Amino acid sequence: MQPLLAMNVSKTVMILGSYAPSLVNFRGSLISAIRRRGHRVIAVAPNLDEVTVAKLCGLGADARELALRNVSMNPVALLRSISTMRALLKAERPDVLIAYTIKPVIIAATAGRAERVPLIVSLITGAGYAFTEGREARRRISRIAASALYRLAFRRSDVIIFQNPDDEAMFRDLRLLPSKQSAFVVNGSGVDLEQFSVVPRPAQTAFLMIGRLLKDKGVREFTSAAKRLKAIQPHVSITLVGDLDPSPNSIRPAELDELRRSGIDCVRYLDDVRPAIAACSVFVLPSYREGTPRSVLEAMAMGRAIITTDAPGCRETVCDGENGFLVRPRDAQSLFEAMIRFVEDPGLAMRMGERSREIAEEKYDVRKVNAALLHYAGLSR
Repeated sequence: MQPLLAMNVSKTVMILGSYAPSLVNFRGSLISAIRRRGHRVIAVAPNLDEVTVAKLCGLGADARELALRNVSMNPVALLRSISTMRALLKAERPDVLIAYTIKPVIIAATAGRAERVPLIVSLITGAGYAFTEGREARRRISRIAASALYRLAFRRSDVIIFQNPDDEAMFRDLRLLPSKQSAFVVNGSGVDLEQFSVVPRPAQTAFLMIGRLLKDKGVREFTSAAKRLKAIQPHVSITLVGDLDPSPNSIRPAELDELRRSGIDCVRYLDDVRPAIAACSVFVLPSYREGTPRSVLEAMAMGRAIITTDAPGCRETVCDGENGFLVRPRDAQSLFEAMIRFVEDPGLAMRMGERSREIAEEKYDVRKVNAALLHYAGLSR
């Protein structure tokens, strides 16, 4: 492969995200890899807090705030953000602009092309709410708007990177990608195999789900299967970690209360998920669609068996019957049947967990993923 930008001088790389902590949690190792190669990094996001800024500085990055005032695709808010982004680009003059998640991708590609940024990289970390199956009016409207904006952004992008082949295929089928536009696929965001190392499993079977409490994450299927399993196996540990979300796609507080009454442990957001993963033997994510689920990769790296769905982004993480089971999306019965297998065969989680770690090392090592990203962005030196 040939690099996409000359590599004989140090460059300025700007990375734009929609959620400030994700610059550290999901892009921290990428920032460090870029800095090790002698390039300057400017990390940009809305609502930068002092803790995140300090962490970014510790990684060697400069932090800049960009106002993204509206979570919707409101055109006035988008135009305002694009204008602000253009001003930032004029001031910093980056050689490479990398954006991830839908709004940053649209804003970065539009503003970056207007300001003649030499290389614009659009990183598609998941299809999101708009492209997950469903016929609700709100989802259909969101899909129409997102399709138009993605089409616009992709025409202005130099490099487009997906986290699974299903997303690339879908975007091509929907003709969102220009016919001659090349695209690349990497194995998610990768996982730090040293930070997420194998730890002893609990003696008894224990299940864990971590994620935003959204319907599209499969939380309703998880709660249904969990309550059914708890009713017949009351001593089995089942934990749900996540916060309620302001999205209309979120479950209701009353559903969480009912889950607690059923004996399931409900824990709010954790800054460090490793103790929760260490306390489980089986990690569950019955999502309807993902880019590549970081939580699953972290559990795999820590040697945990996986139950996830045979859905885009999820299916790539599991060799069915080897390191876990693939279940049907939106199917609580299929999920329950997979969970009960681990209860009936206590040794299954250990065997599958060992295979999970092997797959994480072979496929999802963050160093390998970052090496691919750096190559496509012309930053390999």
